[in-house]
Amino acid sequence: MSWDPAIYNRFKSERAKPFYDLLALIHNREYVDVIDLGCGTGELTKQLADEMLKARVLGIDSSVQMLNASSVFGNSRLRFEQKSIEAQIGSAAKWDLVFSNAALQWVENHSETFPKIISSLNPGGQLLVQIPSQHHNLTNKLLKRLSDRDSFRTLLPSGISNSPVLELEEYAALLFARGCKALTIFEKIYPVVVPGIRELFEWVSGTAIIPYLENLPQELHGQFNDEFEQLLQENFDVNPVFYPFKRIIISGIF
Repeated sequence: MSWDPAIYNRFKSERAKPFYDLLALIHNREYVDVIDLGCGTGELTKQLADEMLKARVLGIDSSVQMLNASSVFGNSRLRFEQKSIEAQIGSAAKWDLVFSNAALQWVENHSETFPKIISSLNPGGQLLVQIPSQHHNLTNKLLKRLSDRDSFRTLLPSGISNSPVLELEEYAALLFARGCKALTIFEKIYPVVVPGIRELFEWVSGTAIIPYLENLPQELHGQFNDEFEQLLQENFDVNPVFYPFKRIIISGIF
């Protein structure tokens, strides 16, 4: 997908809040080999490295645009690579901590993906993941409703709006079946409070709307955006807009 760091970072502080909740769940700050799956611009990965003074940290991301901003954060203990999460978890590399903040929702088939990630952990290692509850959040439901309209349905790939995100108990069962010794999983609301619908639209335009636009002809982008903004207006009719954005936090020690 083509990411725009400027758009993504308009809500940088809101997007960073779950990261700090993940950071607080790190079991052992003596971990040495650490990877951040979907590191984005690298700014938060730098904070992760700063918390773990003995760690060698690798941040990977598939987006050149996002990684271009990471060059200022690299140092002797922190490096970045352009690589997809799928390619990384298919490698033989082993890690003490696999960390991923708001990235695995873009990877298909979590029933197969999570066991592959877990298999990359060293004994005593930890998995820390945060993903949006795409199957529960209203903006994702509205995008699905819009994509089913006649104007767009035949032009979008089948299943584009089907989220790979599972229910909490499914993640719990996946981790337990693979030997998780200490498990923490919960869903938390991170409120997005913005002046109006235009700002809420901008929030979504930095992430969830991207795959829809990438699969539509350029001449339909304006129509899709306008109709999505209208759906937002119909569902959030009070200013300022309060959007209860739900995210899943997962910690497993193996």
